[in-house]
Amino acid sequence: MIFMRKQVFSPPVSLAYDPSWRAGQGPLHGEAMKKSGGSQGGSASKLISRKTAQLGDWRGETLGRMRQLIKEADPDVVEEVKWMGTPVWSHGGIICTGETYKNVVKLTFMKGASLEDPARLFNSSLEGNARRAIDIHEGDKIDAKAFKALVKAAVARNDPPVKLLSGGNPQIAKGEGDAPVQAYIAAMPGWKRDIGQRLDALIARSVPDVRKAVKWNSPFYGIEGRGWFLSFHTFARYVKVGFFRGASLRPVPPGAGKVKNVRYVDIHEGDEIDEAQWAAWLKQASALPGWVP
Repeated sequence: MIFMRKQVFSPPVSLAYDPSWRAGQGPLHGEAMKKSGGSQGGSASKLISRKTAQLGDWRGETLGRMRQLIKEADPDVVEEVKWMGTPVWSHGGIICTGETYKNVVKLTFMKGASLEDPARLFNSSLEGNARRAIDIHEGDKIDAKAFKALVKAAVARNDPPVKLLSGGNPQIAKGEGDAPVQAYIAAMPGWKRDIGQRLDALIARSVPDVRKAVKWNSPFYGIEGRGWFLSFHTFARYVKVGFFRGASLRPVPPGAGKVKNVRYVDIHEGDEIDEAQWAAWLKQASALPGWVP
């Protein structure tokens, strides 16, 4: 089984021969587009949870408490793990990092020097032109309301958020490589971001030589010189994944479209992904001749 519950599929959407291509809208546009013209995500969150648990003392409790306040202040925050296992919280850029030392938990705000801090939470790295840090020692109490206000100010200070088109699909400039794909995924709203991160990680793990790009406000995955084998797109209630040669996969993905060879899988909130099945599909798809615009 691909998902634990029954799939609900949207009306079929065509690909290569869809007139929307000529309108510059792209292959995975259905009802929503008619209206609009390190480690990341779930894996990173698990690593951070594991880190706090493994610390097993006041530092783990403190890091966990500050992490919860960050997520309360910004429900759309992206969790990452970088720099030798350092937790990082981002939204339109890095908000802060969380480091643990023998006697201190340090939260470093990358643009802290430009933030208003009326509660004077910043007590470390005060000499720099950009960064400011909060050093928390055992027994220290942090003003939760003031800290959450600081997080919100840091988010506002970062680059303006990506515009979301109808259905919540991020508007990302056309570009080649991993960077525009990660920008798209980071801008996916709510639970859909975790799906995007998980799909991207599965693809990279299953197809190590994958080529990435963003076209028509959708991430594309392919093999250099052989075209594209997959793309996905954000809709209001699901993430639509399209296999350009899906009819040749075994088992055939369940969602049919207007184009003979294309098959879709719609992923809704709460759907469980069978990673073994997806890895098999990805390896099959990447070995087939891809779609060339």
